[in-house]
Amino acid sequence: MKILIINGPNINVLHLRDPKYYGSLSLEELNNKIRSYFPEDSFEFFQSNHEGAIIDKILAGEGFDGLVINPAAYSHTSLAIKDTLEIVQIPKIEVHLSNILQRESYRQGSITASSCDGVICGLKEFSYIAAIYSIKNLLKSTK
Repeated sequence: MKILIINGPNINVLHLRDPKYYGSLSLEELNNKIRSYFPEDSFEFFQSNHEGAIIDKILAGEGFDGLVINPAAYSHTSLAIKDTLEIVQIPKIEVHLSNILQRESYRQGSITASSCDGVICGLKEFSYIAAIYSIKNLLKSTK
């Protein structure tokens, strides 16, 4: 299985962010953990702090079996990413390292979530692991 994982703003400096919300892994360590859980699968990891670059990468997603996206702060603000997610017809799971429902009021909603098949938040790096399991199960149920 080939899965695209897209990370938005400031995930490249994950190791500098509050570990209470985001855990203690760097982005590279997070990617390695994902690979270790799913050694039989192929992953492409992409991170950008720029909305347009994220949109371009989502549009490239048709060559993948599934998409895991952490839009980060763009989940609260980006109609453009939301609209682009609607175009790509593969299983899509939005993830957040922190539990956005326990955060500040401006972080508690997600514009982009309604364009995904599901949302997993609050499990730190395990949000990604759960999302990949979910994509695999979504694909099994459509066969």
